[in-house]
Amino acid sequence: MEPTSRVIVALDFDNRRAADEIIDRLGDECRFYKVGLELLTAAGPDLIKHLVAKGKEVFLDLKLFEIPNSVAGAVRAAGALGVSMVTVHSMGGTDIVAAAVAAARDFPRLRVLALTVVTSMTTSDLTDIGINASTDVQERRLARLAQHAGCHGVIASPQEAAPLRAALGPSALIVTPGVALPGESPGDHARPGTPHAAVASGASHIVLGRTITRAADPVAAMQLVRADLGRACRTS
Repeated sequence: MEPTSRVIVALDFDNRRAADEIIDRLGDECRFYKVGLELLTAAGPDLIKHLVAKGKEVFLDLKLFEIPNSVAGAVRAAGALGVSMVTVHSMGGTDIVAAAVAAARDFPRLRVLALTVVTSMTTSDLTDIGINASTDVQERRLARLAQHAGCHGVIASPQEAAPLRAALGPSALIVTPGVALPGESPGDHARPGTPHAAVASGASHIVLGRTITRAADPVAAMQLVRADLGRACRTS
């Protein structure tokens, strides 16, 4: 996979204008964008339609965690918009994940990814909600559940990419948020990594936000990310 295809830029904005500005500035440098709950709520589905019409791929990060029927309906709506990836929360269990996978079958380009453990969470956070397992153990447990339910891949931290790749095999998608260039702050992510480290460990895609969108020169930042990824691709 080419380095450009691996990079997903997170449009973590609270308004359409800011998102449009970064999309225009990046132009052909970026082909894949993540739209999360904040921007979807602020801008609505028209932004997604706009991105798809421009030939971009869209990762719609909904983290669906509802009754199976509602999850299936949301996945069908995402497929109708033309998105490439949509997320479901694997902690909802097999029935919820399987409902998402079944709903996606009518949309051949749509990939269902299961969120394992949110990258801001630590082992102590899991203990707080009654889960007596470390984050890495819980990620692997939920990744296996997702794979058995038919998911195309998982969302996980860069630090768990290697064991997940070993567990899920070569064809699974492993999408890693919490990625930043060396020396940059990972923000709210408790288990971060660099582009090179994430891909070298087995990530198929990396998600970057502030590294690109808050840079003085987003195009130059994107080129630095691709150069870092190129190192990983040459050594993998």
